[in-house]
Amino acid sequence: MINTDDISVVAFDADDTLWDCQSHFEAVERHLYQLIQPYCDDAAAQLYLTESNNMADLGYGCKAFTISILETALRVGGPHLTADSLQQLLNHSKQLLQLPATPLPGVEATLQALAASHRYRMVVFTKGELQDQENKLQRSGLKHYFSHVEITSNKTEREFQQLCNHFYIEPQQLLMVGNSFRSDIAPALSIGAWAVHIPFHVTWQLETFEEYEHERLTKIDRPEQLLQLLL
Repeated sequence: MINTDDISVVAFDADDTLWDCQSHFEAVERHLYQLIQPYCDDAAAQLYLTESNNMADLGYGCKAFTISILETALRVGGPHLTADSLQQLLNHSKQLLQLPATPLPGVEATLQALAASHRYRMVVFTKGELQDQENKLQRSGLKHYFSHVEITSNKTEREFQQLCNHFYIEPQQLLMVGNSFRSDIAPALSIGAWAVHIPFHVTWQLETFEEYEHERLTKIDRPEQLLQLLL
């Protein structure tokens, strides 16, 4: 059970926690797979290989994903793919920059209730490309619920500790809410923070992680269940 007396800052992940993101990416992945499946045994494995190799240089986000999508298409499909088919794939990938960022069911009501309580400082703590993440937060209509937005290239113990340092709090005063066990939950627990895991129905293959139980971890199914934990 969460010790709410300890917590002063509640941090929320963005993609697939506040709004649906991964399903839009998966639509582009399916587009790629249709193009290259005739030329390889496992299209998904080919994309995973490209993204893994590019991660150190490109990081996370729509632009990095688009480069990996096109690189995979060219590497696997090569001369078999037409300029028109590649252009369509590029156009589909660029649409990710305008995905709706519609709040998931229960998200806005939960944020509204938490904000009205004035018990916690509410922040967005997410990784990805700065402009893209800022634009999604703006389109979501949720920005006004948060006093601070932190967008970082990655989320490891180092970034979580830096977040605590920014607010001059100890790790046990931070609660992280997110869908990714790898990026949101495990590093928060590792530094001594609290965490609430809200799994999303799809997971990016580079975010897969072996889950475990922990005394400072709570798993819920719906955002509104946060209110029972925190208020």
